[in-house]
Parts: sequence; structure tokens; C-alpha cells
Amino acid sequence: MSDNKELGVMVAETYTMWIDGAAIGAKETREVHDPANGELIGLAPVGTATDVDRAVSAAMRAQADWGSQPDEVRAETCRKLAGVITQNSGELARLLTREQGKPLKGIGSEFELSGCAAWLGATAEMSLPVKVIQDDEAARVEQHYVPVGVVGSITPWNWPLLIAIWHIAPAIRAGNAVVIKPSPYTTLSTLRMVELLARELPDGLLSVVADGPGVGEAMTTHPDIDKIMFTGSTATGKKIMAAAAPTLKKLTLEMGGNDAGIVLPDVDAKAVAEGIFWGAFLNNGQTCAALKRLYVHDDVYDEVCAALTELANAVPMGEGLDENNVLGPVQNAMQFEKVSRLAAAAPEEGGRVLTGGSARGRTGFFFPITLIADAKEGMACVDEEQFGPLLPIIRFTDVDDAIRQANSLDVDLAASVWTKDIDQGREIAERLVAGTIYVNKHGEVAPHIPFGGARYSSMGVEFGIEGLAACANIKIYNFAKA
Repeated sequence: MSDNKELGVMVAETYTMWIDGAAIGAKETREVHDPANGELIGLAPVGTATDVDRAVSAAMRAQADWGSQPDEVRAETCRKLAGVITQNSGELARLLTREQGKPLKGIGSEFELSGCAAWLGATAEMSLPVKVIQDDEAARVEQHYVPVGVVGSITPWNWPLLIAIWHIAPAIRAGNAVVIKPSPYTTLSTLRMVELLARELPDGLLSVVADGPGVGEAMTTHPDIDKIMFTGSTATGKKIMAAAAPTLKKLTLEMGGNDAGIVLPDVDAKAVAEGIFWGAFLNNGQTCAALKRLYVHDDVYDEVCAALTELANAVPMGEGLDENNVLGPVQNAMQFEKVSRLAAAAPEEGGRVLTGGSARGRTGFFFPITLIADAKEGMACVDEEQFGPLLPIIRFTDVDDAIRQANSLDVDLAASVWTKDIDQGREIAERLVAGTIYVNKHGEVAPHIPFGGARYSSMGVEFGIEGLAACANIKIYNFAKA
């Protein structure tokens, strides 16, 4: 906010895009409000297809030189960008908390910013060396990795800065330029972070275009964007894939996940409850790979329900700038209404509310942690990805049937098994359909571990050497020998 002393009122700051090394305003702006209390945070620019064209033209010019830079130059640049994040983490974390709603402390905004710096640093240490496939009297064949060109990044609102870095870091490291479109729900923090990073890069190598009419379509259909990296819903991912088809863009799509956890009868309910709870409710459940369906064996069902309820009732929820709070609001009205609908329908469909269940008229998009016991397949809160602070708990007696139910949906980023018997955990893991299977934990990601899903949850893979390679093309040099 800026102080207008003549009028005696606080005036919202107007944010700008960053395109081709300069701050770019917009003819139109829109208000951005704090999801915790409705306060006006700032004014976001409304981008246009013309802004996309300008950003892509600048990206093409910058990439032509960047792609030819030595590997160590690009690695050192990622290290420098990690330092930029660290130096500005205080400002960015507070803006992120106000815009996204997550708490400043704990596994909140400060955690997200430290993850951004860590991801850039880890990516700096990865490389794609030349591979000699054949070297004999007949020929020498080398496999090289070369930049894709211009990468279009489309990011979501749940972990907006971290996921932006998940796109930016491997793309820049592999020699590409990036044009990013942030979610309309978390525009301001992304605009500011990208500006800070882009100031340390050649003009045009990293630009950000705010959402607006036709911006998404302009990116997914642009003939000079060579690859789209997208994180969001499966429905939107399908639209992007269709829009990108005429120009045959490379795609990395990380989409929905209605992820299952199976709790076997040998567990100590109190010992596993905290891992299950945070596997489900990290970031208030607004995480693609969060645990969203919990299958618990009848022998320990009541104990697990009781332990989770005790934890849920003890977690403070409120405005994120209050350091006493551990969870914040649901990020936006659309998601708040979805969680409210699923919670309201559960008792009508036979579910039993253990805690939570309604917002009780509280200001802001606050919805209490809601646990639904006696849930069954076919209930809306089981079959739909909630993406919020709601967890259905399904009782089972037959492990084979629990595995069948866990595999019955088609969005499978992750799954988990909870047991004292690691051999049995591995056996069940082999039968579950998902990109990552956890045993006695859920939802952990790391820059060196490839991450992707099964079926409708993803196309391609992120993180690790495999994720870095996904931002490059393979080029073969095949030399005949006399």
C-alpha cells in the first residue's frame, strides 16, 4: 500500500508485469484481496495476447545467446538466482501469505521460499553431459542435450512461487528462455518474484505476463513457444494438450491427484496419526499429491479416527501473519464453495462428521479441518478431489478390496501404505497405481527425486535429471570413421 496524504486514505499498490527487461503496466487492472479477511492487497495488471507476443519475441532473442552459454555459466546463474530468493524472502513471504492465505511460519510462506532457493541450488548442480553411445572402428556416436527454445510456464495458486521455480529452474538450466503466466488468484507474489529474478538475467530470458482475456490461449497456441509446463487441474491440462496439438509443442503436465492411503491393521494408531494428518492437510489440503482418501482396516479404524480428530481439534487456524496459526484459509471462493458442498453432502450420503463440517459463518474463506468417517466409494467427497481441508475415511476388512478401491479412480499422483511390516508395505506398493508410492509417509518431494503421476494425473516428469532432460531435446552426432 502507498499513503496518499492529500486524501488521507491508503491506496493500493499497482503491480506491473516484467517483459523484455522492463516493468510493463496494463490498460486494465483488477483488485486482489486477502482470502483471510477480504482486505485489498493490491491491483494486478490484466495481460493481453499482445503482451504474450512481446514476451515471446524477446525470449527468442535472448535464448539464441543463452543456449550457447557454457554449462557452468548456466549453473552459476541458478546459484545466483537462489541467492536472490534468499535475500528477498522476507518481502516475498509476507506478500505470499497475504495473497495465498498460508501462514507465514511453519510449513507456510517462509518454507515455500526456502524451497525455491533450495530447488534452484539443487538444479544448479545437475547436468546433462554428452553420452558416447558408440565408439569403435565403424563410428563414433554422441548423444547431446540441446535447449528446447522458449518454454511457456502456466502455474497454479496453491504453491505459486515454488511451482514457478519448478518450471523456471530446469528450463533456464537447460538453456531455454521462459515466459510465465501465473494463476489469476496468486498473481502479485509471482510478478514480484519473477521481476527480482529477471533483473539478474539477460533481458527477455525470463518474462511474466499476467492473466487476462486470451492470454492462456495465446501461450498454448503460440507458434514460437516450443514447450508448455503446466501444473493444475486435469480438465485444464486436457484443454492445453488440445490447444498445443497444432504446433506439436512438447508438454509437461502435472495435474490432479485424488491420492489414496491404506492403513494396515498392525499400525500403532497414535504413532502414524501425525504423518497421516500432515500428509492430508499440508497447505490446508491444497496440494496435488496430498492424501485425499484414507482406507483404514477395521481393527484400527476407531483408534485412527480418534487420533486424527484429536490432532485436527488442536491445530490453530487463522490469519497467516499471526505466528500462532498453523493453517490459514482456503485460497479462493471457488475452492471454498467446493469444499463446503462436499462437506454438506457427506452426511446425506451416509458419512459421519467427526469434526468440522461447516464454516459457521466465519469471516474469510476459513473452513475447519473436516474428517468424514463411514465414507464409501460413490460418495462425492471420495470420488472427487477435494483439494481442501476435508478427508474421507473409509473402513475396510479385505486388503485386496482396499487396493481395488484405491486404484478405482484415474488421477494418481501418489499413494501411501502405513504398516510396521515393510515387506508387506512393498508388496502392496507394487499393486498400487500411482507415480510415487510412499510407505509410512505421504507427500514428500525433493529436487533430486523424479516426480510424475499415472493415468490422468500427469504427462511427463519433473525433478531430478529426468526433469532436467525434459527441458531439452536430444541431438545425435554420428561420425563415420574411415
